[in-house]
Amino acid sequence: MKVKAVAKDVGISPMKVRLVVDMVRNKKVGDALDILNFVPTPTAKAVAKLIKSAASNAENNFQMSLDDLKIVAIFADKGHTLKRHRPQSRGRVSPILKRSSCITVFVDEEEK
Repeated sequence: MKVKAVAKDVGISPMKVRLVVDMVRNKKVGDALDILNFVPTPTAKAVAKLIKSAASNAENNFQMSLDDLKIVAIFADKGHTLKRHRPQSRGRVSPILKRSSCITVFVDEEEK
């Protein structure tokens, strides 16, 4: 049974999150957390926190073993975009788009 965890409106753009998410796709939970431990970005901390949340959901709610858990699916979609403006010369403005993302993780027991 797949167990899901979602982090909504993480203040990092989806393109930056996808770079980290691609490194841990289809890995065991322990291996994924080890990889993310050595990635020096704030994105890695957010993804690691979400993977820990999914693993603890599986352990507490469905009595799954942490050693057998594997990341079945993980993806980052776009969230809300804050729209701001920066004044430019001659009375013009240029837009500033502050993007956010929604990260979703599915974990399941590895089949033997």
